[in-house]
Amino acid sequence: MSLQKSNPTELEPIERASQDELRSLQLERLRWSLRYVYDHVAHYRDRFSALGLNPQDVKSLAALAHLPFTVKDDLRRNYPFGMFAVKPAEVIRIHASSGTTGKPTIVGYTRADIENWSVLMARSIRAAGGKPGDMALVSYGYGLFTGGLGAHYGAERLGCAVIPMSGGQTEKQVQMINDLRPTIILVTPSYLLTIADEFVRQGLDPAASSLRVGILGAEPWSEAMRAEIENRLHLDAIDIYGLSEVMGPGVACECAETKDGLVIWEDHFYPEIIDPETGQVLPDGSVGELVLTSLTREALPLIRYRTRDLAKLLPPTARSMRRIGRIIGRSDDMLIIRGVNVFPSQIEELILRDVRLAPQYRLVVSREGRMDLLEVRVELRRESEEVEQERISRELQHQIKCWVGVTATVTLAPPGSIERVVVGKARRVIDRRTNPQNLHAERNNR
Repeated sequence: MSLQKSNPTELEPIERASQDELRSLQLERLRWSLRYVYDHVAHYRDRFSALGLNPQDVKSLAALAHLPFTVKDDLRRNYPFGMFAVKPAEVIRIHASSGTTGKPTIVGYTRADIENWSVLMARSIRAAGGKPGDMALVSYGYGLFTGGLGAHYGAERLGCAVIPMSGGQTEKQVQMINDLRPTIILVTPSYLLTIADEFVRQGLDPAASSLRVGILGAEPWSEAMRAEIENRLHLDAIDIYGLSEVMGPGVACECAETKDGLVIWEDHFYPEIIDPETGQVLPDGSVGELVLTSLTREALPLIRYRTRDLAKLLPPTARSMRRIGRIIGRSDDMLIIRGVNVFPSQIEELILRDVRLAPQYRLVVSREGRMDLLEVRVELRRESEEVEQERISRELQHQIKCWVGVTATVTLAPPGSIERVVVGKARRVIDRRTNPQNLHAERNNR
């Protein structure tokens, strides 16, 4: 089902298609996918039958709203292979989620799935400004995590030379950039800032490196962090989106020429935005939970998968497909502090407005009696006098109260003292209310 052109620098026809052409293809593929899961996955056949639904009755894309959701617990209940639609002999690769909140979710791929994934990652890298002949440093983790190999296959498919660095070994990351002079880096935004810090530690200017494109994903990040990264490294910081259950990285990606939201590759995934509480489908432009239906997956097709990511759908600009507005958080990661809804990204924006503060922080939530307490631990860019630190703390505390609506204690940490995560996703939240014994419970980006 690949739509890749022989010339990888050109847009594929579907990227320039009319809305009628795109919707027609989506409906054709949706009907195939519904029939396919009904015939090959007992979970879907039982769910559809219990509701009196027949896939053949779906005559429009709007009818998808009447079908049941799929959630991560469905995958866990059918662990490990109960949601697969193919025989084991047809699966050529298996990945898995981290499983920080229970059993890992197992994800399988047929040869056609890997082909489509490679095509979509190549399309994403091209949209981000990559081209054949570029050298790409892949600093996402390899292994069961989908990031490293997904980026690797896509970069090779586009015609790039790949340095399969993986995460960690930060000094060596800098060496590889200096010696091999890659033009693209694929990495989490928080770790790219750690690499920039290592440049400085070595007495080097990160802005003078060979890197011109950073393709950044696997964790939520803000426009303020984009500005921080672009200013420090003098490259284009491009947002990419994906999740293991649906495919991996490359479900959506920003275009370098617009940087106005993640273009979702709608020829392979059908998006909806729903109210997280009621499940009602919301109109484009409304903030809600992103739901994705796979249209071409063979090994692990998913119908109306609730991603828990909060965003909105926007009209097309650089491509024929709709865009996902920047992910603002997760419906299951939202903190409720004394009745106020708080997302880490809100506080990150405020931290990055202050040039005296580094983009390294932790939110520590605890409870004293019946009162929720929020501590914001944030790193200073450089050492300062105690009087100056008190001023910085008061100002950030005031900004949080004004813009987020919650009272927080601000604790300033010395430069370099907050733990850097070199493999995987940045730990932003420690919630001691849910598990007082585990002071390192990670709730961000599960």
